[in-house]
Amino acid sequence: MSVEIAIETYRGVVYPWQMDHMDHMNVQFYTARFDEATWHLFAALGMTTSYFRENRRGMAALEQHTRYKQELHAGALIRISSELLEMKPKTIRFLHRMYDTESGAEVATTELVGAHIDTDARKAVPFPEEIVKRQAGFIDARPRPA
Repeated sequence: MSVEIAIETYRGVVYPWQMDHMDHMNVQFYTARFDEATWHLFAALGMTTSYFRENRRGMAALEQHTRYKQELHAGALIRISSELLEMKPKTIRFLHRMYDTESGAEVATTELVGAHIDTDARKAVPFPEEIVKRQAGFIDARPRPA
């Protein structure tokens, strides 16, 4: 099993208006927080808002698998760390882990696959060389098991 390099991509708090009928944070807010973390991960990899706008590129979600491990209640401080798992010519696979900051418990994870899109043609296109190099370096920096 490989050990991934994780970077912090989100910090926030759970608000009372985000509670559902079970008095815990509703699943839509887990998804929203993971989405916000995604944009920070992309920016760390060189895919910033400017990059997308200037190159007429975007990202499209292809697959998402979320695991809810522990409830979060109003007032909980949360953080998300993100790991790049794999980069193919036109797609990227990554993992977010959400933690309760106070207890340190991992409360949810989501693994996603996204496609690099030409926003004019509306189809997947290869990542440019500078992004490939940056992502490859991110993956190659992972410690390997002995």
